[in-house]
Amino acid sequence: MRARKRFGQHFLEAPWVARVLDAASPDPADVFLEIGPGQGALTIPLAARVARVVAVEVDRDLAARLARHAPPNVHVVTADVLKADLTRLLADGPPALRRRVVGNLPYNVSTPIIFRLLETARGLHPPHDATLMVQREVADRLVAGPGGGDYGVLSVLTQVRADVTRAFDLPPGAFRPVPKVRSSLVRLVFRPERVLAAHSATFNRLVRTVFSQRRKVLANALKPFADAAGVSVAAALEEADLDGRRRPETLQLMELTRLAAVFATAAWPPVL
Repeated sequence: MRARKRFGQHFLEAPWVARVLDAASPDPADVFLEIGPGQGALTIPLAARVARVVAVEVDRDLAARLARHAPPNVHVVTADVLKADLTRLLADGPPALRRRVVGNLPYNVSTPIIFRLLETARGLHPPHDATLMVQREVADRLVAGPGGGDYGVLSVLTQVRADVTRAFDLPPGAFRPVPKVRSSLVRLVFRPERVLAAHSATFNRLVRTVFSQRRKVLANALKPFADAAGVSVAAALEEADLDGRRRPETLQLMELTRLAAVFATAAWPPVL
């Protein structure tokens, strides 16, 4: 079956399946949510090693074909993963089993999918981890640390909620049709959101605001956020013990969470 460009389909070639499975390290007590199973190259061997696979495929023809050939422990769901109820899908199967995610993500929607997984990991039936094939540039941003050009919104919002590692890179020839970019396999191990506690929404808005103006110094990049919150930039930076002359891309995760906590909990007087 030919790949459909509108779905960003690039099917994993058989020689690479074993490497992806080894990186995911599936267990008989696992329930896997697979995103974009395509022709089932990964689905079928994965199903042989785990308790259950819930395979979410947006392409109706591919989903129907996979459902006809899949073993009994595979539940094929025809849906757009960006619109599907992932919490409900992760609840499929015995409740005592560990929930996990694997997927060959379409390049054009990989970042929104990752953000959806991060949100899902905060709710009921949270996945333990996610092993994902993404464009190499996305992987670079996921694992980037402070001080570099790749460090930004995706890096911060992912790393504050998960431990991120790059397993290996895949050449264009690992897929059919052959994409014009290289890919990487990354693993996200989700963790409880103790660091952000009750100010997760504040943290998200803060990070998106300051990194949208990353060329400015922190005091200036922070101004729109502080003005909207009715908070003094100078007072917030002093309370967070941060130098406003630094640039946003130099801030460590703990420095950003400390700054968000100031905005979320301090009762500052309105800025006149």
